[in-house]
Parts: sequence; C-alpha cells; structure tokens
Amino acid sequence: MRNLRSAILASAIVALPATSWAHARLRSAEPAVGGTVRTAPAQVEITFSEAVEPRFSDITVHDASGRQVDRKDVHVSASDAHRLTVGLEALQPGQYTVNWHATSVDTHKTEGSYSFTVAP
Repeated sequence: MRNLRSAILASAIVALPATSWAHARLRSAEPAVGGTVRTAPAQVEITFSEAVEPRFSDITVHDASGRQVDRKDVHVSASDAHRLTVGLEALQPGQYTVNWHATSVDTHKTEGSYSFTVAP
C-alpha cells in the first residue's frame, strides 16, 4: 500500500504544470544586452518570460561613474504585463549598466544586470 501511495504521489508531482516552478526570466531587452546603439534611447524596455508584478519589480540604469540616469518611472506596459519599462535622461556616449529585479505574478523573484553602449 505504501508503494502505491508513493507511486501516486510521484505521478502527481510529475503531472504538475511546469509553470508552478517558473520564474520571470529576461526574454529580450531594448537596448539589447551587450548592444551598441547610435542614438541614445529614451527608455529601457525589458520583456520577461512571465507577467511581472509592478509593485515588486524595478529597473535602474547607471552610467560608467555610477550615477543613476533613469527617470525612476518604472512601469509595466498596459498592453503586455511581461514588459517592464523605465524612462531615461538624455544619455551621452558611453557605457551604461541596467540592473533589474522582477517578481512574477506567481511571486517568484529573479534579478540580473547587463550593459549597453551609446556610440559617440
């Protein structure tokens, strides 16, 4: 009987949807991860693999000296809950670091960073 219960429990665990262990992973970013742009962007936009909770998700952008250059207006897109955006000040040529953390609507937390360059 114990083996039957163990087998049923194991089957139930395997049958759970994969999303129950999912996290909001960075799917794409604009400007692109490691990319170089010729025109300074007006915003950073990150698209995640899952919808994110706006109250618990954030993006900050810093220049090479460590000064924060985003407008602190992070928001989730009205048309796509997978997309998190922050406005930027007028950027000069140079390298910028994007730091993000996201909490998906199922409460899983992820974070990361990447850089992009504005060409002279």
